[in-house]
Amino acid sequence: MNEVPSFSPEIFAAAQRASMPDFARWQEMVRATGGCAEPIRLQGHRVTFDAGLGVLDVYRTADEPTGYLLTACGNRRASRCPACADVYRDDTYHLILSGLRGGKGVPEEVSAHPRVFATFTAPSFGAVHARRERDGKTLPCRPRRDKPLCEHGRPEGCGVRHDEGDPQIGQPMCVDCYDYRGAVLWNAHAGELWRRFTQALPATFARHLGVSRAALRRRLRLSYAKVAEYQARGLVHFHAVIRLDGPDGPSDHPPDWATVPMLAAAIQETAVRVAVPVPEDAPAFVARWGEQLDVEPIYVATALEGLADQRVASYIAKYATKGAESAGTVDRPIRQMRDVAFLDVTGHVRRMIYTCFVLNDQPECRLIPLRQWAHMLGYRGHFSTKSRHYSTTLGTLRQVRADHQAEQSRQRRGLPDPGDRQTVTVGEWRYAGSGYRHGERFWAELARQRIATARRITREQARESPPG
Repeated sequence: MNEVPSFSPEIFAAAQRASMPDFARWQEMVRATGGCAEPIRLQGHRVTFDAGLGVLDVYRTADEPTGYLLTACGNRRASRCPACADVYRDDTYHLILSGLRGGKGVPEEVSAHPRVFATFTAPSFGAVHARRERDGKTLPCRPRRDKPLCEHGRPEGCGVRHDEGDPQIGQPMCVDCYDYRGAVLWNAHAGELWRRFTQALPATFARHLGVSRAALRRRLRLSYAKVAEYQARGLVHFHAVIRLDGPDGPSDHPPDWATVPMLAAAIQETAVRVAVPVPEDAPAFVARWGEQLDVEPIYVATALEGLADQRVASYIAKYATKGAESAGTVDRPIRQMRDVAFLDVTGHVRRMIYTCFVLNDQPECRLIPLRQWAHMLGYRGHFSTKSRHYSTTLGTLRQVRADHQAEQSRQRRGLPDPGDRQTVTVGEWRYAGSGYRHGERFWAELARQRIATARRITREQARESPPG
């Protein structure tokens, strides 16, 4: 006697969803969102008018088999929506690369401008476990010959050769010696520290040249794009492309005296000088950059000494979709202090979150929203920013994509080419829910994987092609 195969509840629900009459149209909507993990359901209508022809097109969700329209959530975090994060990553890659090589409205001559890739780190707030390598060989974490103990009786050294992904990496040697207050306050003011650095860098150039800031702006402009990354120890550090332009931006070559060594020296000097006292009137803590500051030149050709522009763009784009969850914390706000005890996080991260809640109630920190950003370990800045004249914008890239999709939709529906005609589109929409219903997530994930595979192949082909 043949036994009837058993299926998991998820597979059975997916099979039920596939048998429904609106399944084909629903799949089209999912593919249009790129396989979004938490799509938004909308209900409403859209009407397109032409001054001479009258009504050109009417769309109503009431006519859809599903009764609604799906649209992507647009979340940049890969932990929340891999599909939308993939789009954001690609947009960031092209934004960074266009500022290094040209394209997307940026002249190709920008590739000859002096530019560097700088990494700004946080200072040390206590010894932590780390993975160290030299010539491809893993070294002991923190070797100490005499095996000293800290004042709390814990070893100050560690002879373990940590593997990649070892949960001990980033954890303090002694939690009682570690300055959690300083670490949280540094994270909370890292964005302000970066802002003051970008303001002070032109002043450093002006001081070296013996001119005023106003006179410098008539000869030189500094442009940048940066992204924040969490280290395993729970502190952010910044990766930045910093470029020298003429006064009119990327289309204007900087003066001949503006060189990569001069830019690197100015960055090093400015980073040492800039600081953020907390609080300003009677500082009990001063936020400064850490001693580790790497500045490397960026070149178009990979054969030259320095970093290749494609590698820099890929590196920054990768971290533009990550958040504090890469340091082992959570990607959603924590409402109550009692909830911290139930989080699936390391003891180090838990202490940093608790510190955010404790400091939030202290008078000297009353103006810092640490409770609101406890899940980010205190950091409240933007993960990716750029100066106005660095390159194109994410909004411009999204608009180009939306215009392309609108043109494809117009052709599919057989609408006349707008040309020089004056058309107006009006609509009314309301939120009808988000996420997937019973049996839908299986098919959505399958669509996302197929789209991601196609996008990865296209991306690799584009990046392997020679520049120009």
